[in-house]
Amino acid sequence: MPANHPRIRSFEDYQTAYRRSVDEPDAFWAEVAEPFTWRRKWDSVRGGEFSPAGRSTWFDGARLNITENCLDRHLAQRGNKLAIIWEPNDPKQRHLRLTYRELHQEVCKFANVLHNLGVEKGDRVCLYLPMIPQLAVAVLACARIGAVHSVVFAGFSSTAIADRVNDAEAAFVITADGLNRGPKQIPVKRVVDEALAHCPTVRKVLVVEHLGWPVQMQEGRDVWYHEEVEGVAKTCPAEEMQAEDPLFILYTSGSTGKPKGVVHSTAGYMVWADYTFRNVFQVEENDVYWCTADIGWVTGHSYLLYGPLLAGSTSLMFEGVPTYPDAGRFWEVIDKHSVTIFYTAPTAIRSLMAAPLDNVLSYSLDSLRVLGSVGEPINEEAWHWYHTHVGKERCPIVDTWWQTETGGIMLSALAGITPSKPAHAGLPLPGVQPVLLTQEGQEIEGNEQEGYLAIKASWPAVIRTTWGDHERAEQTYFRPYPGTYFTGDGARRDQDGLYRIIGRVDDVINVSGHRFGTAEIENAINQNPHVVESAVVGYPHDVKGQGIYAYVILQNGVPDKETERQHIEASVIETVVAEIGKIARPDKIQIVSGLPKTRSGKIMRRILRKVAEGETSALGDTTTLLDPAVVDEIIQGRK
Repeated sequence: MPANHPRIRSFEDYQTAYRRSVDEPDAFWAEVAEPFTWRRKWDSVRGGEFSPAGRSTWFDGARLNITENCLDRHLAQRGNKLAIIWEPNDPKQRHLRLTYRELHQEVCKFANVLHNLGVEKGDRVCLYLPMIPQLAVAVLACARIGAVHSVVFAGFSSTAIADRVNDAEAAFVITADGLNRGPKQIPVKRVVDEALAHCPTVRKVLVVEHLGWPVQMQEGRDVWYHEEVEGVAKTCPAEEMQAEDPLFILYTSGSTGKPKGVVHSTAGYMVWADYTFRNVFQVEENDVYWCTADIGWVTGHSYLLYGPLLAGSTSLMFEGVPTYPDAGRFWEVIDKHSVTIFYTAPTAIRSLMAAPLDNVLSYSLDSLRVLGSVGEPINEEAWHWYHTHVGKERCPIVDTWWQTETGGIMLSALAGITPSKPAHAGLPLPGVQPVLLTQEGQEIEGNEQEGYLAIKASWPAVIRTTWGDHERAEQTYFRPYPGTYFTGDGARRDQDGLYRIIGRVDDVINVSGHRFGTAEIENAINQNPHVVESAVVGYPHDVKGQGIYAYVILQNGVPDKETERQHIEASVIETVVAEIGKIARPDKIQIVSGLPKTRSGKIMRRILRKVAEGETSALGDTTTLLDPAVVDEIIQGRK
């Protein structure tokens, strides 16, 4: 990597960088930001901090375009270097390689198509695409012309798409005819058409041909990308953006039923994505890096696309799933492309642990140098399996903790540089000042302590707002403990000062590394005509980390017949899949006659969690419940 980007190469370097980031943050971040391409330098490095409004600014007054830093600045030295390797769902299909020069041309052509369709700076563009190269190209094309991209994971339902399109007031949608995901084929365009029946702001839909399927094209609205791109120029000037202009909106679940549109700005996000990528993974010039996340999630934004391209790295993009056509697919891809850095989720690791060990042992995996974990804390059993069988006990594991709202990695070992322990995220990155708080907001000093995790100073990629509703950002992140960003997670600091995340402290379930508000799933369940009320909690799941356990009250009470019960459970699952998508499908449904509520009507989720976990011997005080007998009934029903 270029020598002019500050790098941490030893534990001493880390300690020096961390101290400087706390004592002299302006000078520290100015030095980190200096090597990027700026149209105009900043007037101030940072401002705002965490007053209750939570309005941080970084590099205010600067002007830039993030794609000039991802693409243009690499062309002279890295024009012929691979930027993206695309590995298709079907191993028999040819993979695709794009150099930095080729990717630059594709992005410029896509940007010109968007211009021709009327997309302008500041417009919101919703992308609902498979994991194909055109998704990466389309994201960068939006950034090129100053449009705000909002990627929706192509597994969400039409209702979920409509909610996001309407909240962002998106005028443009980019989609495809269909997608492959393992053995399944999904008619993506049809799902989009269902959504857009409820989206009055959408003017144009750009459709990428992927599977060659016939699709309905609405005249005047829908156009094919392959037709629009014919004859367009291979160059496109990059729009000049202000440092604090929104780069993207990414929707995440909250404790209410309505998804939150997390907004990240241009300059701060760019600097953070690059700095964390280089240092956490200790990236070298010839690395082949593979992040298995879908670009529909923040991990795909920061560590499949922006981080690697900002650093001039080679990033592998995978269309498929870890178990198709068999449970050796990840390892086959690593050997095939000589992957050196591999970043995946504990859910994927646990699903592959369940398969015969021969699936791993059949491959050499000799190219691997660094392993990473993301999305949720990795349990010790999975950590040891990953370290032993994938890393051959020679690859450091970085167990990264961060959130959609933080924009990039916050707590992590730096590969081979800073201390790491199984199931511990590790030390904070330079610029990150974590604190443990009591429920009342008192700071807990010292090691061997546990509390609510908050961050007490701004960092470049902190969430700027929630789209169209800044009050919601204030209430969720900055008001609970004034002067800090509240993460919503509990954490433990061990005797060495390493942090271990111990789970959510609010009503959010982390399923396979993706957060869902309980209210969002309950709202979906309650759409079912059989259902009067529901309550959803998370419970430990061997593969997903947390599973979804739904307690459901029906219009006609608890059915006597097992067949009727099964029919209703299937119907409830169908409703959730239709409202949100398969990823939010409840793992267990228990039909109950009532829920444990306080006299004020609040559901005691603590009790429901204990029952779901099978820990019914220590339910605590139930005397405040309106009807304590309902708890015994729920326990019997679970058995």
